[in-house]
Amino acid sequence: MSITNYWFQLIWLLTVGMVLAISLPKKQEIVMGRIEERWQIAPAVLLVVPYILAATLRSDNFGDTYAYRSVFREAPSKIAALPLYLEGIKKDKGFSVLIVIIKALIGNSPILFFMFIATVQMLCMAFIYRKYSENYWMSIFVFVAGTDYMSWCHNGIRQFLAIAIIMAGFPLLLKRKYIPLIAIILLGATFHASALLMIPIIFIVQGKAWNKKSVLCILGCILILIFVNQFTDGMNNILSNTQYSNMVADWKEWEDNGTNPIRVFVYSIPMILSIIGRKQIKEADNPVINIVTNFSILTSVIAMVSMKTSGIFIGRLISYGSMYSASILLPWEIENIFTRNSTIIIKSATVLGYIGFFYYQMHFTWGLI
Repeated sequence: MSITNYWFQLIWLLTVGMVLAISLPKKQEIVMGRIEERWQIAPAVLLVVPYILAATLRSDNFGDTYAYRSVFREAPSKIAALPLYLEGIKKDKGFSVLIVIIKALIGNSPILFFMFIATVQMLCMAFIYRKYSENYWMSIFVFVAGTDYMSWCHNGIRQFLAIAIIMAGFPLLLKRKYIPLIAIILLGATFHASALLMIPIIFIVQGKAWNKKSVLCILGCILILIFVNQFTDGMNNILSNTQYSNMVADWKEWEDNGTNPIRVFVYSIPMILSIIGRKQIKEADNPVINIVTNFSILTSVIAMVSMKTSGIFIGRLISYGSMYSASILLPWEIENIFTRNSTIIIKSATVLGYIGFFYYQMHFTWGLI
């Protein structure tokens, strides 16, 4: 059994999701010293349950699902066999350890394996968005309609598991508790080594929105785009003795022409709005919004670099920032930058725009609908 009616991803949010958003009472809670209205936990979890089930029952016709299903079936089912099994694993051994542990506990069921992974991914994200987003419904909608749900929960699950685990440490980032946060990042890096990128990022995004570090990131991006050939040569040299030693050669061999400019624009919307609403962001001086604004700048920088280099390799790094900028910053911007009447128009335009992008990506790019 598999779920291949991908329109349901939007239908659920636009029907049951909107009923939950409108009819169920919110609760007040303190977020970073401020009293905020937030969804209650039960409906927040209910909103993402269908996406856990869909990722659990997904078919093999998209992404690397078949590969992960095969890896799980071929893995040993006894923990005692783990040392010998790991001898044949060349990279990111933490994920292989997790596979063996899960298989030892639940048996040889890829469906239960996918359910476990999807549950961890979606709940980590849901709990962070519920607490820190101005509009939880919009946060989940942007994640789904922006097709990050398909990109990460139906494909690339190893890297997204690392992203989700690190995302669960977002409260530590806000409190500047770097030692436990770095420990979480190192754990995530055992699933996907790219997670190590978050170690410098957690320091870069600290401080006021649009601080000097953010501006330097933009200048760095401009230099990379100007000297893109030198950048790729340098990257090739730096990665020569790592598990990514063939990365540059691979994207050239595969004729990877970079991230689609339309997707780059979509990822850059929160940053663009942060420029428009810089005054409101400064006046709010909200530590959450300051950090996610800086994440939006990093997201746009990585997206633009990936557009000129590799969508498969560099483009995959975008979500280390976009998970915060698209689904925490964007809802705040919609609610706080514009006038009350304008907010209704902007919110409607955002929903329609993301539905349009969902159709474009799912139909024209992936051929799924």
